[in-house]
Amino acid sequence: MALKENDLKWFRPLWRRVAVAAFLLLWLGWELFYTKDTFWAVLVGAALVYVAWNFFYNFPKEQPNDALPPAGSADDENRQDP
Repeated sequence: MALKENDLKWFRPLWRRVAVAAFLLLWLGWELFYTKDTFWAVLVGAALVYVAWNFFYNFPKEQPNDALPPAGSADDENRQDP
């Protein structure tokens, strides 16, 4: 499941993604070592895997604003297509 545009904007800062992952990691540790509740440990572990995949591995890279010239610039006007 891909993240929506609003979610991408909100999670763009790295600290927010790390905070969510750290919270889930702490919760998983709580469930595994203190409560020993297997159901919640599996549920939180699955959420942590989902977050790791979408927030760190599959998260779109931010494109710099100066990578592409603005539309209608001098480069576009002087270019001749064969």
